[in-house]
Amino acid sequence: MIVLEFKLKGKSQQYRIVDEMIRTAQFIRNKALRYWMDNQNVKLSDLYKQCAVLAKEFEWAGKLNSMARQASAERAIFAIQRFFANCKANKPGKKGYPRFKKGTRSVEYKTSGWKLSPDKRSLTFTDGFAAGTFKLVGSRDLHFYAPDEIKRVRVIGRADGYYAQFCISVERTEEVIPTGKAIGIDVGLNHFLTDSTGATVSNPRHLRKSEKGLKRAQKRVSSKKKGSANQKKAINRLGRKHLKVSRQRKDFAIKTALCVVKSSDFVAYEDLQVRNMVKNHKLAKSISDAAWSQFARWLQYLGKVYGKTVVAVAPQYTSQDCSTCGNTVKKSLSVRTHICGCGTVLDRDHNAALNILAKVLRQAGINLNTLGHREINAWGQSDLYSLVVTSMSKLTG
Repeated sequence: MIVLEFKLKGKSQQYRIVDEMIRTAQFIRNKALRYWMDNQNVKLSDLYKQCAVLAKEFEWAGKLNSMARQASAERAIFAIQRFFANCKANKPGKKGYPRFKKGTRSVEYKTSGWKLSPDKRSLTFTDGFAAGTFKLVGSRDLHFYAPDEIKRVRVIGRADGYYAQFCISVERTEEVIPTGKAIGIDVGLNHFLTDSTGATVSNPRHLRKSEKGLKRAQKRVSSKKKGSANQKKAINRLGRKHLKVSRQRKDFAIKTALCVVKSSDFVAYEDLQVRNMVKNHKLAKSISDAAWSQFARWLQYLGKVYGKTVVAVAPQYTSQDCSTCGNTVKKSLSVRTHICGCGTVLDRDHNAALNILAKVLRQAGINLNTLGHREINAWGQSDLYSLVVTSMSKLTG
């Protein structure tokens, strides 16, 4: 499944209708959740039936396409299933009990209620709201995909306008030449990442760089009269600034993950529990700004696309243990150099990256210290890489 996004260009009246569509989808979702709360053993089919009841009871709710109403009910059932899954897994902390939505920004259609123009450059909504035709603005081309491959169309409202996301049922695969490299990656705040070869990528700190402008925009929001048109304009300007930071962070995570995956055939990274780490209020902003979780998700996704092996490793003791002798050298976060009694002196993150790779190799039954330097074989792959891939394939089945 791939997602292609386009900006919707239309008139002001059309945008107001889209807002009504989004509010209706939120109403259906909240009503479906209330029905689950008031009844026992509710299934998705029961929520589908409740959507039909709501369409008859509220005339404006009936304007929304029937499949769009079902998609809104699915959002409720997904939240319910996630809650029960967290309870079953005994997830620490809050389990995520489903809540009523207040500021929903999207509505989702399935295979009806919309249609593309013959040139696939415009999108028309055909349900009861009659939002009309919107021009699609974007760099991607929908001509490569058959109409029946588009399974869902999601309309999202953001600070800088409205967007349509097309969910297309195709598998994305890319062919690349094997590099024969296996690396470990340690992420941090000083450097965004350091790999087992000692190479580093600097931390861009998008939020920190934009913080002054964000504070100024927030002050303007606070200074305006509550509920006035000027305050709404100020809120929109603030939202645009936050949206820019979010897009910068996502773009950096994708490009960095892509470089890592393309340059190596085997990648081991630390599986950080960011949710717990942000409880440290002194580092929470910097950790959130780094977006390690987003980077890890793109590593996993691009690994599948390019046919590379990407493995998450538990981060315990990777910074404290010596990558050469294995002895534990305790150090605080402020100590950035690893100095061991065996004579090893390394950057703290470089030492951790070596330990991350060594952990995976130990799981595969390979001793990194006894391998030494290996030659590249006739297929362009090192003996180390071949051993890692062969051993890890046995472990993962």
